Amino acid sequence: MRADYLSAQEAATRLGISAATLYAYVSRGKIDSRPGADGRSREYLADDIERLIKRRQAGRGAAKAAADSLTWGLPVLETRISLIRPHGHYYRGESAIALATQGASLEDVARLLWGGDVDPFAPMPPRTWPSAVAGLMRRDDIPPQERTAAALPLIALTSPFTHSSDAQQRKECAARLLRETAALLCGTRPSHQPIHRVMAESWRAGDEGLAEIVRSTLVLCADHELNASAFATRVAASTGASLHAAVSAGLAALSGPQHGGAAARAYALIQEAQRDRRPADHVRERLRRGDELPAFGHPLYPDGDPRAALLLRMLDDMRPRLGGLLRIRQLIDAVHDSVGRPPSLDFALAAIATLYGLGAHAALSLFAAGRMAGWLAHALEQQDYGGLIRPRANYAGTLPGRRD
Repeated sequence: MRADYLSAQEAATRLGISAATLYAYVSRGKIDSRPGADGRSREYLADDIERLIKRRQAGRGAAKAAADSLTWGLPVLETRISLIRPHGHYYRGESAIALATQGASLEDVARLLWGGDVDPFAPMPPRTWPSAVAGLMRRDDIPPQERTAAALPLIALTSPFTHSSDAQQRKECAARLLRETAALLCGTRPSHQPIHRVMAESWRAGDEGLAEIVRSTLVLCADHELNASAFATRVAASTGASLHAAVSAGLAALSGPQHGGAAARAYALIQEAQRDRRPADHVRERLRRGDELPAFGHPLYPDGDPRAALLLRMLDDMRPRLGGLLRIRQLIDAVHDSVGRPPSLDFALAAIATLYGLGAHAALSLFAAGRMAGWLAHALEQQDYGGLIRPRANYAGTLPGRRD
């Protein structure tokens, strides 16, 4: 290796940070990186690392350091729910990739994330919606995420154990809410059937291939540590808000284009690229105009998002082959050849929605239905921990008594 570049371990050791924080620095443009000699690892520019060390030694102040930690930075809350490593993420110590490949359902993952010895999914869910929610379900002009956001507070009015302090009752409330959310997102009724089957049947009845893809997707989406929506959920839960209110905060955060909404932007990219004769030409034209390539690259997975890799591999293995998959693979190759970034989970969600003709809303519905299990885990954990999440602000405006 040339002396002006360091390995990930050397760079992280020099800076005294974790590998995840190192990757965050790269994503924010603070450290330049390039592929390693073996083609799998990456190397990091030594001059950039020394510059960061000098800045730190010059002193940045506690307030600035705390502010930086809120953007792909240092951990700010303790959790026992999930862990992210460059090669994949874990639910209470169990590999999410392994759970997805071994046939686990979203309910299995929820049981794992929530803990406890009694199955919270044993009680049957309600067979009908409250009248106010039933009216929403008949509205074809309301998108799935907006319908769900509007319905959650209404469901809370009649849901049992909404404010219970009993641990098992709270988990049963969470299980019912998880089932209801999935049904809301795909426009059907709650069911005791596995959630992946409920969603797949609502979209394409009898398609076993889609059911299997949906199952794996929900498992992989279930949680991803302290992302924006999980943090929003925990903040709401720390106030004493109900589970319904807490996950409503998570759903609102997920809708933003920098979070779950990235799947919709990826869906649009795929549609545009498929209209071009050559996806590579479309990628070059976007780059020439200065347009972004949404859902490619992930700060926590510098060598590629393993969630996307698994889902795209499952699509490759489908028999009969799905029409349009070759064009999607050509798009992935074109982006990699142009900027060296592999696809993220959001791209895989968009690819699934495209290949099965489900539309852009289905990509975010898959994300939200799976992530609801994680939001509920974070809300339950925060309720157990107690205490209000209330950061202080670093005021940078006009001081009292001064005029500009």
